[in-house]
Amino acid sequence: MAASAENPVLAEDPAKPLKKQRPSGSGLGRYVLIRFLLIIPTVWILTTLVFFLMRITGDPITAALGGRLTKAQLQERIEAAGYDRPLIVQYFEYMGDLLRGDFGTTVSDNRPVTDLFLQYGAATAELVFFALIVAFAVGIPLGMLAAYHRDRWPDAALRVFAILCYATPVFFAGLLLKLTFGVLIPLFPASGRASSSTELLMSGVVGPTRIYFIDAIRIGDFDALGDIASHAVLPAIALGLLTAGVFLRLVRTNLIGTLGQQYVESGRSRGVSEFRLVTTHAWRPALIPVITVMGMQIAMMLAGAVLTETTFEWKGLGFQLVQYLLKRDFVAVQGIVVMLAVIVALTNFLVDVIAALIDPRVRY
Repeated sequence: MAASAENPVLAEDPAKPLKKQRPSGSGLGRYVLIRFLLIIPTVWILTTLVFFLMRITGDPITAALGGRLTKAQLQERIEAAGYDRPLIVQYFEYMGDLLRGDFGTTVSDNRPVTDLFLQYGAATAELVFFALIVAFAVGIPLGMLAAYHRDRWPDAALRVFAILCYATPVFFAGLLLKLTFGVLIPLFPASGRASSSTELLMSGVVGPTRIYFIDAIRIGDFDALGDIASHAVLPAIALGLLTAGVFLRLVRTNLIGTLGQQYVESGRSRGVSEFRLVTTHAWRPALIPVITVMGMQIAMMLAGAVLTETTFEWKGLGFQLVQYLLKRDFVAVQGIVVMLAVIVALTNFLVDVIAALIDPRVRY
């Protein structure tokens, strides 16, 4: 009995099977599978909402071409496109087309929506990439600085700055930057992805990625590279500051929490400076929540890109979306929105997988 009291393991019933420990890989595999399967209902729900909302105003042919064609011509086109059939029949046909990769054909200029994505999607991806660089470069260091100066005036000033960043409408920030640094103090170009000469050069690149920054590096033209980078500064800042404010707050809050952990307190008791604790020991765990919310922030950036691209005449998917809205081409609008929804869902999935690899706690 004494031996059993000293060693509880010996007191257990030997006939009782020991509980098997779950391998760490099985938790990750199940988590990844569930997250991947959740993409299907997410995209389906959004696609369904977009489809029926687009049909509230009537059929796309009448919406886009009404007033420019006679009633007979309109009716002929409506019947040819199948918009005279019951709405539920149109819905199932549309979903079937999506499963085959057919996002529809625009009414105003008769182009496959997938062509729009291939032509303009790279411009939006380039803008979001530059904006993410701004968000990380501004949000993470300033969040660390705010945590280092907790409850002092730099902390208060940075928290106000963070609120201004994510509370200011992106189009208003874009207009201010455009007016200040594009007109009053003309340091950067105020519109476009590149100058006319660079645009002409990019149009002649063999096998283009359509991401100007990459194509300029491929052909080794550093003058064009500088021109492209200068055009990207203002729109990237306007869009990136929106997310930088969120990152700043997240890093500050989580870094303050990490600084209270036992291993940090142990380092502090050994005489490690507060600056070194913040910049060396505590900041990496504080970045995990940033990675977790990155998918949502990229979704916000894609939404903000619509206004940013319109403000700076950056001809990407957001710019084209506005043009098709003005033309009331709801087939094009519906196709672009669905494609963006798929991109956001896949991005969220990838970010969740990365977060699970970094922090196993998210799997359970």
